[in-house]
Amino acid sequence: MNFVEELKWRGMLHDIMPETEKLLNTEVVKGYIGFDPTSDSLGIGNMVQVMTLLHFQRCGHKPIALVGGATGMVGDPSGKSAERNLLSEELLQHNLEGQKKQLEKFLDFDCGANSAEIVNNYDWFKNFSFLEFIRDVGKYITVNYMMSKDSVKNRLEGGMSFTEFSYQLVQGYDFYYLWKNHGVKLQLGGSDQWGNIVTGTELIRKKDGGEAHAITTQLIKKADGTKFGKTESGNIWLDPKKTSPYKFYQFWLNASDADVKNWIRVFSMKGKEEIEALEQQQDEAPHLRVLQKTLAEEITIRVHSKEDYEQALKSSEILFGKATKENLEQLTDMQLLDIFDGVPTFTISKDKLSAGISILDILAQETSILPSKGEAKKLVSANGIAVNLEKFADVNGMLNADNLINGKYIIVKKVRKIFT
Repeated sequence: MNFVEELKWRGMLHDIMPETEKLLNTEVVKGYIGFDPTSDSLGIGNMVQVMTLLHFQRCGHKPIALVGGATGMVGDPSGKSAERNLLSEELLQHNLEGQKKQLEKFLDFDCGANSAEIVNNYDWFKNFSFLEFIRDVGKYITVNYMMSKDSVKNRLEGGMSFTEFSYQLVQGYDFYYLWKNHGVKLQLGGSDQWGNIVTGTELIRKKDGGEAHAITTQLIKKADGTKFGKTESGNIWLDPKKTSPYKFYQFWLNASDADVKNWIRVFSMKGKEEIEALEQQQDEAPHLRVLQKTLAEEITIRVHSKEDYEQALKSSEILFGKATKENLEQLTDMQLLDIFDGVPTFTISKDKLSAGISILDILAQETSILPSKGEAKKLVSANGIAVNLEKFADVNGMLNADNLINGKYIIVKKVRKIFT
């Protein structure tokens, strides 16, 4: 497989340094991408670079993931409008461990010559003194060269610290060190990293007369202009404690048709012919949402597990399908709250419920689900209400503690709207 061609048909390629493709077609190349340890979990924005390394490895090359134990102490100004808060060393180490565990889940670390590796740039910076750095690195890169980078120019008006200004030198030295000591000839990254990456190739050229290469990938955006990986409730994380498998699955399932046509090429491991066949099915029957379902299944299983995907499917059925009371009773409190996140909720005294409350009182008095008992009676008698996913058509019916799911919840469904 040709890596550059793979990136092209997937719509991922942004920039490539001359002679890079020739190099990739003649030998097994070591290439690396850096990951910023601002959190103990990668987000789906990071998945673009994870997928880049996966495609790189599948094409026969050796991927290296660099976790920024040193660069994380400085802070990358690329794409930032303001100075970032610096992390404590303790928090930084915690974040690094979390990210390393996730990266180990995706890459193949036992496949011979192109087995993946994880490196930490703190290992070569921890004993590198400031005076040594400005003498052995700083003298090769001019201030004019550094000032020409977009990550600097875009911040000049508001100002930036020397710490962030020096970031490109630190990242540039990473490339030099890996080139010099590990035979790494290629750095990859998002298009916003081009300036930092070519600082590394410049350092390699000026310091040792060497040659190194660069490839950047497209930054993923939503068709409506909003940031990829963000929702109203925040980032979409790979850690199930931060973003549940159900919400993770729903993010992909709810992708717009315009977005999913781009995303499936980037995030799926399927080949060109298979994806084009799926795209044709989507064009012929967009209401079936074949691309959304295919991508949501594949990426949920890869990031979480087959069991988590199947549970996400069952949870989706509770909201949108033909689930039963038995399905509800199989869910934990956390799963229930996750499914009904954002749905109106009401609290009823357990003492009142133990004595029994009429369905009409629950709908119109104990909650504000319906404006009056008359409307509640009309809806119940018309089979318009379900309690715990079972039809409830008795206008004189009562609910009590026996109706509680997990001893805490009653799910009331009105047509297609759900209340708890």
